[in-house]
Amino acid sequence: MIRIRTLASGSAGNAYHIDDGHTQLLLECGIPFKHIRQALNFKTSNLAGCLVTHEHKDHCAGLKDVTRAGINVYMSAGTKEAIGLEHHRIKPVKPKKQFTIGTWDILPFDVEHDVSEPYGFLLQNKAGEKLLFATDTYYIRYKFKGLTHLLIECNYSMDILINNISSGRVHKGMKNRLIRSHFSLENMKEFLKANDLSKVQEIHLLHLSDSNSHEERFKREIQELTGKLVYIA
Repeated sequence: MIRIRTLASGSAGNAYHIDDGHTQLLLECGIPFKHIRQALNFKTSNLAGCLVTHEHKDHCAGLKDVTRAGINVYMSAGTKEAIGLEHHRIKPVKPKKQFTIGTWDILPFDVEHDVSEPYGFLLQNKAGEKLLFATDTYYIRYKFKGLTHLLIECNYSMDILINNISSGRVHKGMKNRLIRSHFSLENMKEFLKANDLSKVQEIHLLHLSDSNSHEERFKREIQELTGKLVYIA
């Protein structure tokens, strides 16, 4: 059974820990590694790898210390180049080319964000559980079957954003960046409707905006739409 733990989520930093009972992985390392170690009770020697979606600091700030700890980190070639760190623990992987870490088979796929080569990841373990991890994207072009767990961005709602711009709380220039780089509540609902959710056990909403989201509303609306357990990361 997949166990998911949020260590950090949002613009200040992102890091998630997943464990299928055999292999533990870190998804993103956007906070200092010492904080990751503290959150995991200093049991980081069990981490078999780390996946990084893109080069923004809130997703890879702890990268140097993660590699120094002897943990392999997987990302796109474009992300590696943008980060500019050379280390033998950094492993570039190709989109739609599956690779394996322990009991996880991992398929990277391209997403839409304002960076060089961002990825989402589809992870499947030996028990047949499938976890979709996608953040910092305004659109996902692919459809997935047999998902059991979703860790997926739900950054903002368009009506909240427009109200915030009208009231002067958010600069109007923010709108264009958000709609071209982050997953809205509205887009996420369309994504969920287009995919097979019959086996889904949990949906974790990630990377909510501090000012353009509403935790209770987002959780309620996704639960009503899907009938699934929904958590706010």
